[in-house]
Amino acid sequence: MQISIIGINGVPEVRAGDDLPNLIVVGCEATGVVLQAGDVLVVTQKVVSKAEGRLVDLAEVEPSPFALQYAERWGKDPRQIEVVLRESVRIVRMDKGILITETRHGFVCANAGVDASNVPGGHTVSLLPNDPDGSAARIREVIRNKTGVDVPVIISDSFGRAWRNGIINIAIGVSGLQPLRDYRGQDDPYGYRMSATVIAVADELASAAELAMGKVEACPAAVIRGYPYDAGEATAQELVMEPGRDMFR
Repeated sequence: MQISIIGINGVPEVRAGDDLPNLIVVGCEATGVVLQAGDVLVVTQKVVSKAEGRLVDLAEVEPSPFALQYAERWGKDPRQIEVVLRESVRIVRMDKGILITETRHGFVCANAGVDASNVPGGHTVSLLPNDPDGSAARIREVIRNKTGVDVPVIISDSFGRAWRNGIINIAIGVSGLQPLRDYRGQDDPYGYRMSATVIAVADELASAAELAMGKVEACPAAVIRGYPYDAGEATAQELVMEPGRDMFR
């Protein structure tokens, strides 16, 4: 198997209300990439949130007493803490100035995905899309209509991991492919029948794409070519562990 990852440069600065799929097509043309059947398109959450207007001006945020107290203790901006609290349905852990929370999507992550990087204004933060799976489906549909090629779309975002240093990209939105590949019931080359192996394919593709997109290179999308994914209409919600199996809840 040979897999290639092509970063899509040339995408203009995305603003609220922009036609993001069209900008991605423009970026593909500028990069010299012609989408093909079998490609997978990975798009960063940040540009999706920008296009959907999921930005908050901190100057317009009135922090609660709880946010003020926590921010003062750890030297944080109480307005940003307040936005994190508003985007959370549950606080999982709070210590050392870090809030680990559960979002309304079911994601458990730092600061509910609220992020001040790669957004203009100096006092602006981005929020996760309201419906990342819906966002992926819309981008896929528009690109299919514009190019005639149906490529699966993954919306990616950076998440930390409880027992590993460094962050990786994971899939928070999926359209057009099965996010999990189940090997249970299959035999390995030595005849051992696997009983627990389920691969988070969408997460691995999202993380691989980041190697081509980078963090400060203004490259908000990438095309993965050559990976034999399983087509399907599942969503990234399949990647969220149900509470009954969560040993750390």
